[in-house]
Amino acid sequence: MSFDFTPEQADFAKAVADFCQREAGTRGQRDELTDRGGQNHNDGLYRKMAQLGWLGLSTPAEYGGADGSMVDLCILLEESAKGMAPIGGIGPTLITGAAYQKFGSPAQKKEVLGGIVDGGTYSISMSEPEAGSDVGNLSCKAEKVEGGWLINGQKTWCSNAHIADAILLVARTSRGESKHQGLTMFHVPAGTAGLKIHPIELMGGKKETNDLYFTDCFLPDDAVIGEVGGGWNQLMTGLNIERLILGAMMLGTAQRAFNDALEFITTRKQFGRPVGTFQAIRHRVADMATEIECTRLLVYKVARQIDANPTKLFPREASMVKLKATETAKKVALEGMQMMGGYGYAMEFDMEQHVRAALVSSIYGGTNEIQRDIVGKSYGL
Repeated sequence: MSFDFTPEQADFAKAVADFCQREAGTRGQRDELTDRGGQNHNDGLYRKMAQLGWLGLSTPAEYGGADGSMVDLCILLEESAKGMAPIGGIGPTLITGAAYQKFGSPAQKKEVLGGIVDGGTYSISMSEPEAGSDVGNLSCKAEKVEGGWLINGQKTWCSNAHIADAILLVARTSRGESKHQGLTMFHVPAGTAGLKIHPIELMGGKKETNDLYFTDCFLPDDAVIGEVGGGWNQLMTGLNIERLILGAMMLGTAQRAFNDALEFITTRKQFGRPVGTFQAIRHRVADMATEIECTRLLVYKVARQIDANPTKLFPREASMVKLKATETAKKVALEGMQMMGGYGYAMEFDMEQHVRAALVSSIYGGTNEIQRDIVGKSYGL
């Protein structure tokens, strides 16, 4: 890392890097942890990180966390992604936890935030077949009944719902003049009657996202998170955290793809010399390294802005982070594959995994087209 961290933060970055190298540093280790790439999350490894106190970095001390900064959290996310630690549940968990931290009842906070510290995983469910980028168009219905709510409808693209201890559901409780009115957040524990989870088969066979089907799923009144009808505004306050989390993770992926490509072109020889000594390749390396460094500066600048103003929204900056980090990861991974030739496409090497991770990153968490639109609108356009 080349960013201006405190000595403690630099030591923490090294500790995370060393942990990932020790626990998941070889392809053989990662294959064993992920069922040869079929899973994106290993609970045992994740709970080892919990025992080290890392998963509670951004959680308040009253729930067992460390009251750490967003910079600290970004260090963990970047280094874990760079180290290819199979802890795919961490992003959705931290994004979901941020909503509970702001809007959850005392009991909900104790359950979820304490669960995060101990290594529990959580998921947030917003998207529907007709409500992806247009989240406000969702129609999964929550009907008020005696003692609680009945949920009916379908959700889709719900990351890690199949391993989650609970799901934060965004459902429609009423219709108003605006489609953004009448949305409410609900706490749905794993195994709740009336909820069925079906995996969506992804490229590479990885088990990560799911369709959710709610059929007369009863939730008690105390399952409401925050205010009834206040779901949209509550979602908007979480965008800083969500997009920064995604940005830090993809920064780590970009750096790892760069490192792997650099190692290959340094040792691979063609025409009697290392591939990396050819000018065309050197120039690509220079561009990739520069883009990664620019991305790192942006990620940690916004992290520090949020630390300094935790209640302030940074819609432009947060969207910039998500846009820049995912586009950088995509560019670096694709360039890495091109420089490695057929070896970049082979399962023997990690580059094909970097490409798959980078490509989808520009889709989830708000597509990059949406991020560009948000940034453009922030200038009055």
